[in-house]
Amino acid sequence: MQYLIRFTQLHETFRLAEVKALAVLAGVDLKIISYSNESPFCLVEFPSDDAARAVIERSILAHSIYEHWGTAETLDDLHITIKRDTAHLWPLYVEPSFKLSIDSYRGSRSQKQKVALINSFSYLPFKGPILLSSPDNEFTLFEKWALEPVPEKKLSSPLEVHFGRLIAHSARDLISTFDLKKRDYISTTSMDSELALVTANIALAGPGKLFYDPFVGTGSFPVACAQFGSIVWGSDIDGRSMRGAGGKKSLLGNFRQYGLEKSLGGVFVSDLTNTPVRRARILDGILCDPPYGVREGLKVLGCRDPEKDVRSIERGKLMYRDPAFIPPKKPYSFLAMLDDILNFATDMLVDNGRLSFWMPTANDEDQEIAVPTHPCLEVVVVCTQVFNKWSRRLITYRRLPDSDVDLSALALRKKQEDEASGRSADDLNPFRRHYFRGFKSEQELLDTATLETNQLQI
Repeated sequence: MQYLIRFTQLHETFRLAEVKALAVLAGVDLKIISYSNESPFCLVEFPSDDAARAVIERSILAHSIYEHWGTAETLDDLHITIKRDTAHLWPLYVEPSFKLSIDSYRGSRSQKQKVALINSFSYLPFKGPILLSSPDNEFTLFEKWALEPVPEKKLSSPLEVHFGRLIAHSARDLISTFDLKKRDYISTTSMDSELALVTANIALAGPGKLFYDPFVGTGSFPVACAQFGSIVWGSDIDGRSMRGAGGKKSLLGNFRQYGLEKSLGGVFVSDLTNTPVRRARILDGILCDPPYGVREGLKVLGCRDPEKDVRSIERGKLMYRDPAFIPPKKPYSFLAMLDDILNFATDMLVDNGRLSFWMPTANDEDQEIAVPTHPCLEVVVVCTQVFNKWSRRLITYRRLPDSDVDLSALALRKKQEDEASGRSADDLNPFRRHYFRGFKSEQELLDTATLETNQLQI
């Protein structure tokens, strides 16, 4: 059966990824018939209303889904299509209450025009009462108008029209429920509620699943996964971000705020390269937003110069057991961190488990950071949120069963493990280097340096 999804016109590259992931999670077949990032309307096929409802009721980026009754370029053609293709459905809706509404995308209609449009469907033999609130069936005429037409050349009719019967609304109300402005404890890097929930959906968070965030911070991703029924864990190299001020102003306080504390398995202080987690393939999903190393260089536990190692024993006492002990840290390669995330996911995820993490990159192709790969992980989808001169991508992988792994590629990777080179934060992080150069090309930097030299000589 054909259905019409009414998306929100935001985060366009995430929309299909979320819907496809939810179809996998619900175990239903989904076929995309027509879709464009430029339109909020998507025509799909589901086996039944229940299947369509199961997917959309978990969606964050969709508004609703409708049983598709017709699509055309003009209203007259739409009426012809409806009369030709849906007459066999009309007897189902003769007696129940109903409502017919207008949704004009990029356009507007006066009340008089809306009434005229509704009356144009008078050939439908519906005899039940018209209820504006909670009707048994709700039908909607969708209009897609041209983008920002010049006032004196305003089109007299929309570019496209659709008609359908409402099946289900989405879960977009959760965005408000988990809004960071209402949350008791956040930091400057807390992921906003909408994208945290979308990430959890794409990673297939669901009841009975085990999820982990190795850069947990204030817990945005674990909170989102817990909302969908998962049991969650987290860790962070900086324990202060998790502890906060205690009580409500803490990661645990965030879970208590939403009544999700029973879904929190626990959190602990650790970095990814020195983790106490036992390497066993038990996790259904790993979600994270790793540090980008822009405001300060990336760090991991360890000594910058092993030959000048700090003392581990002082006055006969192991220093790390001192409550005031602060472990030393050393610079960390951004690219090495990406590889470490993939290696960790390979060791921890169950078959078909998902890794979803955010990664920054420059928009300039010459400065773009390639999507990291691993023989044991298949890239499912790459979604992009574009800013000015840089973007951040949500990259999602699927853990391949061992029988599907290319063993020769795996052996080659292990043999050619990259070693971090350089000692400064910029040496170890190409994104940081480009960020502070304003994402200028090498030629632009050379031209600027030449101009400054000439000015000094003058």
